[in-house]
Amino acid sequence: MVNIELNGVCFSYPGADVLHDVTFSMRPGHITGLIGPNGSGKSTLIKCIDAILKPLGSILLDGKDVLKMDPVHRARTIGFLPQSSTSAMDSTVFDTVLMGRRPHSAWRISDNDINKVADALSQLGMQDMAMKQFASLSGGQKQMVLLARAICQEPKVLLLDEPTSALDIRHQLEVLNIVHQLVKERQISAIIALHDLNLGARYTDSLVMLRNGKVFSAGTPADLYSAEMIQEVYGVEAIIIEVLGRPHVVPISPSKPLPCTHYDNSDGFLLEIPA
Repeated sequence: MVNIELNGVCFSYPGADVLHDVTFSMRPGHITGLIGPNGSGKSTLIKCIDAILKPLGSILLDGKDVLKMDPVHRARTIGFLPQSSTSAMDSTVFDTVLMGRRPHSAWRISDNDINKVADALSQLGMQDMAMKQFASLSGGQKQMVLLARAICQEPKVLLLDEPTSALDIRHQLEVLNIVHQLVKERQISAIIALHDLNLGARYTDSLVMLRNGKVFSAGTPADLYSAEMIQEVYGVEAIIIEVLGRPHVVPISPSKPLPCTHYDNSDGFLLEIPA
């Protein structure tokens, strides 16, 4: 179980400041959702927590600076699911998921490692695809395989960057149900970047809303969601209703143009979005 604390996290790409003084904390057994418009810094923040990027400020896991952790220990602690895989990995689905055992097994593959892979694939209903080539899969199937790899890694912190972006509605629900179950049963921490506000309301314990690289607001979905907030942050007129005991956003129409911002995509390139 790991407590996570971010203090004054800032990050800039050449010529563009992306994150500004991001501060929040979370405890084990909780799912924190990162929400906000395109360009608000969600993907960049996920990569900073995973030490893919080197921010200013501090990111502490049980009081230990993530940037100073031994790489193997960090790999055993943090599991990362990117938005998509840009690699045409020349490996089977089974071997791709087996990579998640590398921090635990070094160069020797044990029966336990093989069982962990089989269990992860079975949990996601992908056992029949084990011998297929990863490169031949659809975007949604690749996303499911990468989630299986992260599960197989048995991390204490799970970072998911838009895990449902390539999935149909059934698989969106299945994936988030699995993540929710893992977090509660194993008492790990999960941080999920999401565009879908209603999935965020349903599957997270708390939300951190980013706007222009800063924390605009943080709290439970019930605390955050209001018609005024949606209009202020997203420039959309909406109504909020209750569904299954959670707030549900019903967008009506754009209300105003959003200011020009810098958008950091999953590859780290910067584009400018006109107002």
